[in-house]
Amino acid sequence: MRSWIWTLILFAAAVALALVLREHGGNVLIVAQPWRIELSLSLAVVLALVAFLALHWLLRALNWLGTSPGRLRAWRGRRAQKRDIELLERGWINVLEGRYVQAEKDLSNLVSRTRSADRKVLAGLSAARALHLLGETARRDQVLRLAQEGAGQDSRLRQAVDTVTAEMYLDQNRAEEALALLEPLQDASSRFLHGTRLLLRAHRQLGHADRVYELTRLLLRRGAIDETQARQFIRESTAQRLSRVEESDWNAVWGDLSADERLDPDVALAGAQAQVRLGHPAESARILEAALGRRLDDRLLRLYAQCDATQAGQRLGHAELWLRSSPDHAGLLAALGQLCLAARLWGQGEHYLERSLALRADTHIHALLGNLHDALGHPDQALRNWRLACQAADAEIPAVSRLLPAADMRGDPRFDEAVAADEPAPAESPLAVPPAASGVYVQDETGGAMEPVAAPAPRSAPETPPAPASMTAEDEYFDTAPIPGVDMSQTSDGGARK
Repeated sequence: MRSWIWTLILFAAAVALALVLREHGGNVLIVAQPWRIELSLSLAVVLALVAFLALHWLLRALNWLGTSPGRLRAWRGRRAQKRDIELLERGWINVLEGRYVQAEKDLSNLVSRTRSADRKVLAGLSAARALHLLGETARRDQVLRLAQEGAGQDSRLRQAVDTVTAEMYLDQNRAEEALALLEPLQDASSRFLHGTRLLLRAHRQLGHADRVYELTRLLLRRGAIDETQARQFIRESTAQRLSRVEESDWNAVWGDLSADERLDPDVALAGAQAQVRLGHPAESARILEAALGRRLDDRLLRLYAQCDATQAGQRLGHAELWLRSSPDHAGLLAALGQLCLAARLWGQGEHYLERSLALRADTHIHALLGNLHDALGHPDQALRNWRLACQAADAEIPAVSRLLPAADMRGDPRFDEAVAADEPAPAESPLAVPPAASGVYVQDETGGAMEPVAAPAPRSAPETPPAPASMTAEDEYFDTAPIPGVDMSQTSDGGARK
């Protein structure tokens, strides 16, 4: 549009100039000794315009010739940039498609040919990613070192190199090396969310529960992590923190949790176990009661049922209230049975355990019934339940021979008091029924063994027959039975043994 406007202006100026020259005819005299030039005014104006245009185009031609090297360099740069971009795009497309060998070839070619520091670093990081996915860690580390050198003092490029390197280290479970690269990035910019996610991943691999808890909270507030995954991380890290918390730190750790998080079964279980470890069973019961009031959980119920007789009555009251809303919960019935055993309510305990067993066959319930019958003096029923507990746990009890075969002493020349070969060996008395502690070994949720109902009575050791007076200390130590296939009369001490 502008060109059309200028064209109209030029035509208007030409028409105006022609009209002026037509009305004002005259001559132009140019005197330059020894020359004298006389022209009409119209011709002089035309020649002046032609001279101006010729000079203008001459100057432009000279300028074009003078700037040709720069324009040539710019053209070559544009061509190289286009080629670099094509190689970079093709390399990344190959990486995304899984063609890592071809991607590494294109990107390495770009690293060796490009003159741009930025593209050299980007191509190096992309080639390192392809080599990492190929499992060639040695070449990958070499390419990463070249990219680190190419980044120089550029903070953004160095940050990109450190981030990519740390992510690859985390894929190899080299969390400490990744942490050394990520910590400065986190200190420099707390809003570097991808770096924070990588930092969370490194601390999870190292088992740093406190840092996992803090970083998960930070990412959750900024919406940079899935809420379900964040709740899982908070639950796991809180359970780890509570498992090793000291009494002086309890209020800080427990008070940092929201009311909803305290009712989570995993968190409540860890908190209750910590209170038991610190010697506060009443506080442990309050934590479990709050969580169980929201949702019944077998692990919480089993821990809740582990108490002494002084607390069993109060816990029985809470458990019976829960039973009204969940009368067919096998775990709750088993917990009620165990609490009745702790309170020495044998009949009610057997009733609850039998109801629970009718709903679910469980090793723990069979073991509790075995302990109950053993305490009531019913060894046959106790042994039966202990055997059922082993069967429920898929444990085979191998058959044990109750009698050992008698040794063949007929060839012993020194054992005059030996029993005749034709006399039968005296039969041993049948083994006694095993007590409760030897028949049951059930672990609770904390990994400890349950306290047995009754301690086993020690068995008297069988009497050892006295050795003959004629036997020496050497004879008492070594077996006097003859060696099969050896004629003792041919030995060097054969005469002494006869």
